[in-house]
Parts: sequence; C-alpha cells; structure tokens
Amino acid sequence: MPATAIPADTAARAYRFQRFRTALLIDDLTFGSQAPGPGDQVPAFDLPTLDGGRFSSSDLGGRPVLLVVGSRTCPVTESAGPVLRRLHAEYGDKVRFVLVNTREAHPGNLFGQPQTREEKWAHAAELRRHHDIPFEVAVDDIDGTLHRALTPKPNSAYLLDPAGTIRYRAHWANDERGLRSALSACAQGRAPARGPQPGDGPPLIRATGHLPGVVRFAGRQVERDVWIAAPPLAVLARLSRLFRWLPEDRRGAAAAALAAGAVAVAAVMLLT
Repeated sequence: MPATAIPADTAARAYRFQRFRTALLIDDLTFGSQAPGPGDQVPAFDLPTLDGGRFSSSDLGGRPVLLVVGSRTCPVTESAGPVLRRLHAEYGDKVRFVLVNTREAHPGNLFGQPQTREEKWAHAAELRRHHDIPFEVAVDDIDGTLHRALTPKPNSAYLLDPAGTIRYRAHWANDERGLRSALSACAQGRAPARGPQPGDGPPLIRATGHLPGVVRFAGRQVERDVWIAAPPLAVLARLSRLFRWLPEDRRGAAAAALAAGAVAVAAVMLLT
C-alpha cells in the first residue's frame, strides 16, 4: 500500500471531517429518502478484510450477511460491541457477520481521522482489537465509497440475503432486540418484520455513557467538539462519570434521570 495521502474530491474531503459538528449530528439522526433500505439492492462494493480475504457484493457466500458499519471513536459502536459478540455467538453459524471500518465518528487530537490507506487499515485493526471481534472486519476505502453509498451513519446495520438484497436495516447496531428478531427470522428462512424501530433516544442515551471513554482514548478535542455541537449530550456524558459503578451502557440513563430530577426541582423552586 502506498504511504501517500490519496487525492479526493470535495465530497470525499468533507466525508473525512476533522471536527465533529452539529450538522453531522443532525444528519446522523435520520435516513434520507434515497438511503438504501429493505427491498433495495446493497450498493456494489469489493473491500479487503483484515485477515486477507475479500468482502464483495458480487460474492457474499451462501448465507445471509449482517453488514455493520462502525469506528473506534463511535460511542454507539462502543455500546454495540458486546451486542454483536452475543449475536454472533448465537447466529454466527447461520449468518455471515462483517464489521466494516468507516470514518472516525469523533476524531480527536490523539486518534484522528485517517488520511491514508495505511492509517485506515491501522484504525480497523485497532477497532477489531479493542472490541475483540470474532468475525470478519472489512476496511472501506479512504473516501468511504461504500459508507457514502449507504448514506453514512456511524453505526447502522444491514441484513442482506445471499443475493445482496437488504432485508432489514437498523439505524443503530446496539438495538439488540431488533437485530436478534431479524437474525432469528432470517436464520429460519423467514422475512424479517419491518415493524417500528426504537427512536434515537434509547440508543443515544446508552451511548453517552461510553463518550468519556472515547474522550480518554481519542483526546480532549472530542469533548470540546461535542460541547459545541451537542451540549445536551455533553452534559449527559459529563454526568455519567458520576456513576462509575454502573456498566457504561446504563450510565447514560442514570445521568438522564439525574438531569431530569434537577430540572424538576429547579422548576418547583421557581414556581414557589
């Protein structure tokens, strides 16, 4: 692999952002009308995997495929790691699991946005090591060609049939109930239900408890950027530090309850 940075057009450079901003958060919260979803063919791709194989839309194998995107600095990916390991332990013999390393969700001053193929590869290796991923990890190209074709979300998941048709789409891969239901149906040869998915609230609340760990790893720039881009999330992340005895997935909810209680007390005091 050449060591030089790869020239990119304006859209590709924007994809490799250096600072997290409010517009990125807003875009993360919804799938656009043109985003591939259930019934659509997955965009064409052919990616290398860390173990030397290929992950290609033209040769997915004979099993359904759970394609998940994520990065080392994504708090939702942090929350989804244990979920994916549990689901793989249950369905890995019936469904091919592949985690695709994409751009960093929260690049920092210590662990920034990769600018070369070598850096992207190293980030994928760190993602696999950190989460102890027992299945394939593929590496999107430096400009995020597959990720952008899917319309980039930080930790979405797609259940594909062997022909590459999307049968189920999850906005957040830490939605264990939804993914398990879809995987169970697919493993039994049934079409996954397309019922309502959880809103953004629960997945993001769970993720806020992981944000302090991302800050420690990637650098203080991450926290500064979140304070500017999404102050409520920054407040919850800071409050979550008070609940160190709880699992990280539960700290966000505890912080939200504390914040709601403080607001209620303040409201009562103002009215009396």
